[in-house]
Amino acid sequence: MKHRHILHRTVLAGITAALLGACSTQQVTPESPSAEVLEHPSAARGQLKPMPVRPLNVQTDCQFQDEAGYRGRARLDISYSEVRSFAAAVDVPRRGSCRFDLADFRQVRTEPHVELRGQDGCTVRMWEQGEQVTVAFSQCAGRCDRGTFDYVWPILVDRSSGRCN
Repeated sequence: MKHRHILHRTVLAGITAALLGACSTQQVTPESPSAEVLEHPSAARGQLKPMPVRPLNVQTDCQFQDEAGYRGRARLDISYSEVRSFAAAVDVPRRGSCRFDLADFRQVRTEPHVELRGQDGCTVRMWEQGEQVTVAFSQCAGRCDRGTFDYVWPILVDRSSGRCN
């Protein structure tokens, strides 16, 4: 009976060790190509491909609202990186709103991204990432109700559907 008890404990200890070993995480060694790309993208030596620089073309008139009540609208007409029409509005619940209109800006860049700049320093940048076009705002607090700009996120436009969020 004593041998059976020792054998049972030994088997139980072996199973426990095997289960704990199975739960351990696999370490990635620095020699692994995937680790090199993840940890040091600049040292990937040709494995990463730059995004192509090409003219931005997008046309949309969209609006969105999330479950918290954050709302936005955007009208864009950009052909070969030349902005023909632009207007955007963002409403942040319990904070206020921001308004942007092409008449208040001049276009200062076409590549690698489209850039509009107002006399007040407000800058609107637009660029593509895959099928999405990002419309981002910086230094635009003067175009918003007091304190609202701290809560403004970029507007994302899905080029294929024309929807935004």
